[in-house]
Amino acid sequence: MKDLLEIRQEIDEIDQEMVRLYQQRMGLAEEVAAYKIANHKNVYDKEREQQKLDKLSGMAKDDFLRQGVLELFEQIMSTSRKRQYKIMAEQGLMDTNLHFTCCDSFDYTDKKIVFQGVEGAYAQMAMYEFFGEDCMGSAVATWRDAMEAIHSKEADYAVLPIENSSAGIVGENYDLLNEYDVCIIGEQVIKIEHALLGLPGASIDDIQTVYSHPQALMQCANYLEVEHPQWESKAKKNTAVSALKVKEDNDISKAAIASIQNAKIYDLQVLQEAIQDEADNETRFIIVSKEKKYLKDADKVSLCFELPHEKGSLYHILSHFIFNGVNMTKIESRPKKGVNWEYQFFIDVQGNLANDDILSALRGLKEETGSFKVIGNYKSFD
Repeated sequence: MKDLLEIRQEIDEIDQEMVRLYQQRMGLAEEVAAYKIANHKNVYDKEREQQKLDKLSGMAKDDFLRQGVLELFEQIMSTSRKRQYKIMAEQGLMDTNLHFTCCDSFDYTDKKIVFQGVEGAYAQMAMYEFFGEDCMGSAVATWRDAMEAIHSKEADYAVLPIENSSAGIVGENYDLLNEYDVCIIGEQVIKIEHALLGLPGASIDDIQTVYSHPQALMQCANYLEVEHPQWESKAKKNTAVSALKVKEDNDISKAAIASIQNAKIYDLQVLQEAIQDEADNETRFIIVSKEKKYLKDADKVSLCFELPHEKGSLYHILSHFIFNGVNMTKIESRPKKGVNWEYQFFIDVQGNLANDDILSALRGLKEETGSFKVIGNYKSFD
């Protein structure tokens, strides 16, 4: 039996040779990049890579080693592609067909803005925070109506909730971002403070039914389900719509969960303040436009794509960010319509579309995913 030190010495020699050969292979990858650039070919050739992987793994003597060889060369080929993308970026050849225009600033003068709900909605508050109190805002019935207003150019911008710090994402709006050809140009985060609102003269003991948006009901779950389990909760399209319903029904047994501002707007009484489960409850809203523009100082890129239902597909795609030094800040998945158990992925990364590292990563994603789309490049609220 060999001594352990002797075995380790042999391993070190093999590892050194592997590094030498790896660097030699990466050098050939640069020659491949030069050829593909000259001949206008895509970097990714899935059929060719699969043939090579089958051949190489078939050379191993057992199943365990075959799997190891497969994983090793999948990684080597993936790294080779990333090196080729980077060379293209360095030579200014990263045409990803994004069709985005860079701007110094946006002019919001006389622009029409829509939000879902009625007066007093949290989306309206987010709109005023982002555009200013004198903006031209109007309400629509649904989030899809807001997207349609952008699509038909009846409005210039739409304000949509996308995520709450305690209740999670607004899935329907992620789906709408994928469905419509729109662009996120900004985001606004507002603090959510829910209050229980009832008719003047009502008391908490009178309440039997509570109305609010489904997310607001989730955000107040402890208050409703633990402290007042006898109440019936009913979902409405909007918190402000819920306050309006309580006023119109004029029933002392009904209450709404909405912002305190709605008490003044709809002549209601605040029965209890700050009933949300989390004291630091916040909602992130996105500002959506039909025009694909971004600011020079934009620092967040939002993406959407599909992946084949194959082993390691997500891992290999995310590695494009690692190799280009791009920080991924968020990933969400949504069911793919019409196909059970397959998903679309939504990702946020830090960066700007004018940056070579971002373009190199996006080129890789565009070639290696399905339905790839850049949803926007904008300044993060943080």
